[in-house]
Amino acid sequence: MDRLLYIAMSGAKETMLAQTVNTHNLANANTTGFRADLQAFQSLPVYGPVYPSRVYALTESMEVDFNPGALITTGRDLDVAINGDGWIGVQAPDGNEAYTRAGDLKINVNGLLTTGAGHPVMGNAGPVAIPPFEKIEIGTDGTLSIQPLGQNPNTLAVVDRIKLVNPDIADLKKGDDGLIRMRNAQIAPPDARVGLQAGSLESSNVNSVESMVNMIRLARQFEIQIKMMSTAQENDEATTQLMRIG
Repeated sequence: MDRLLYIAMSGAKETMLAQTVNTHNLANANTTGFRADLQAFQSLPVYGPVYPSRVYALTESMEVDFNPGALITTGRDLDVAINGDGWIGVQAPDGNEAYTRAGDLKINVNGLLTTGAGHPVMGNAGPVAIPPFEKIEIGTDGTLSIQPLGQNPNTLAVVDRIKLVNPDIADLKKGDDGLIRMRNAQIAPPDARVGLQAGSLESSNVNSVESMVNMIRLARQFEIQIKMMSTAQENDEATTQLMRIG
């Protein structure tokens, strides 16, 4: 009896965790450059002093879905999307370097180039600082050029170059802040083969319809496991009554 109850209990708990991951993905269906989290269920034996006579359910956040999202044309000068594979280098809140596909860039009050989430964009020698300008252009290789204030429209000055990297996805992991980092805590080198498309953004790669279907499936699965727990309790009570009769 305890085996049935334990399996149903652990299954219900892990289903709730899976629902949390799925809900997080669904909530970021419209987040620029977001990468969906993947999870899977598995059963594992419970080891003790002797042989493992019990099993329990476990939800594992296996990996990250690195498939690209759709490109959306915006026409905005500071919007960029990566063509093919690659990442934009940014400074994470902890000060270390991280990577993102979110190209909704902006310039803050201090003149720093940041993503829409406020992460400073990395250049050749640290975060990119933009001096006052009348016009700004971002090249396909990440080169930032501006028309300085008061200068001729044909006068463009190169300010910096956005750091673009393309490490092996097997070496990447996703943090709780949504940023991508190297598993070995190293810094990925710049890759000149990574190109940008100006005036465009990459959408989230979350499939909203699939996430909604998963939400319904997980809710039903949770209900079944709760019902199994109730069945185990009813069976236990019935067994107790039989023992009393005997």
